[in-house]
Amino acid sequence: MKKRSKQASSIGGSEDFSGTSHGLYRPSISRASTYTERSNYTAGSVQSYQDKSILKKSNTRSWSVVFTSCFTPTRGNTKEDDDEPMFEEDSDVSYASTSKKSIASNSSALKSRRRDSDSSNSIAELPTKFSISQIYRATSNFSAENEIGQGGFGTVYKGRFRDGSLIAIKRAKKIMYDNQLSAEFRSEIETLSKIEHFNLVRFLGYLEHDDERLIMVEYVNNGSLREHLDGIRGDVLELLPRLNIVTDIAHAVAYLHEYADHPIIHRDIKSSNILLTDTFRAKVADFGFARLAPDNPDATHVSTQVKGTAGYVDPEYIRTYQLTEKSDVYSFGVLLVELVTGRRPIERGKDQSERMTTKWAIRKYREGDTVIAMDAKLRRSPASVGAVEKMMKLAEECMNPSRKLRPSMRKCAEDLWAIRRDFQHQQQRQQQNQSDSASSNKNTTGSHKESFPGLREE
Repeated sequence: MKKRSKQASSIGGSEDFSGTSHGLYRPSISRASTYTERSNYTAGSVQSYQDKSILKKSNTRSWSVVFTSCFTPTRGNTKEDDDEPMFEEDSDVSYASTSKKSIASNSSALKSRRRDSDSSNSIAELPTKFSISQIYRATSNFSAENEIGQGGFGTVYKGRFRDGSLIAIKRAKKIMYDNQLSAEFRSEIETLSKIEHFNLVRFLGYLEHDDERLIMVEYVNNGSLREHLDGIRGDVLELLPRLNIVTDIAHAVAYLHEYADHPIIHRDIKSSNILLTDTFRAKVADFGFARLAPDNPDATHVSTQVKGTAGYVDPEYIRTYQLTEKSDVYSFGVLLVELVTGRRPIERGKDQSERMTTKWAIRKYREGDTVIAMDAKLRRSPASVGAVEKMMKLAEECMNPSRKLRPSMRKCAEDLWAIRRDFQHQQQRQQQNQSDSASSNKNTTGSHKESFPGLREE
């Protein structure tokens, strides 16, 4: 799939210990959800996304709409086979839309309650309701020059309002009578409306008008993690930014699993679904495949048809059709390997022994050759090699064949916080040692000059 692009307090509390932060505050993940009830806009024909009637079954025809693309500026038009959905969507999802008449002009929007300090184009002052005419104006009637992404189910456009505010608009292909796509569209709306976290892409609203199905989300303009690993977004990502990014991701997924009002399984954690801000804060995007975890506390899994992306899908989920939060943990382990190696999970151009990146990298780690698996663009040092070895150890735990033996995402976030702390401390010690060594050499040179007054500095 081609290129892809809610704000709340971080899971770690008020302290900034992810993204570009270099602080060493220990995360204290709160169990209290930051989600609060949204306002229902009932003026005119505007209808809140919390109106359950939209999500109930109907005997009338269904509208097929879904996006599973991300929303970042496109760099090139190469289609990546590895990012194509691997399986068909579940047959047990039963959300159906209402009739054309009842949804002809339904729309909803969420007014941002706080400003994103990382965004130069604040969306805090956007209107509380979106109309189709506003969207047409913002996108210049969905002009090609505003297209920023393309996926199997539709196109993503950049929208610019008169005050300069930017949003991303996911526009469905106009394929009618497809219950599966309609279910995914509604599943994404329902999921996005229930979550709020700084490291999750912020939901602004949706609109259903005639044959248009649109989802509005925040615009994240620094591309996807995959683009940066591929080197098409400028400077190389060094190890510390990679640790910041993966810690952000761990916080976001831990929030979905343990701290949202209703636990959510993302089901498509991958590098092209991780969007980066200008300050390299990570935001997890694309909830088209997301599923609510079981309501019953005694339930251990959701039985569902397999959905995901080749190379990232939990093998136990493929084998048993049982989806759990630990399926996300497996995908997160694959993502960790990506950050260490810089490679995609499946490298079709490599020799057979290196084609499956996770198997190759884990093998090198077990053989004590982690440095060989490191991204060639990363600088080597005792501190960086030590941190990468710890990342590979965590990745191996996340990809354990038995889901029961995999860590929770909360544990992953805590481990990554410790890895980053230790790496920064080692870096500081190395820099201090280098500084002391340079001072010592300078003093030695000075003493020699005193012994040999005729010595002249070149």
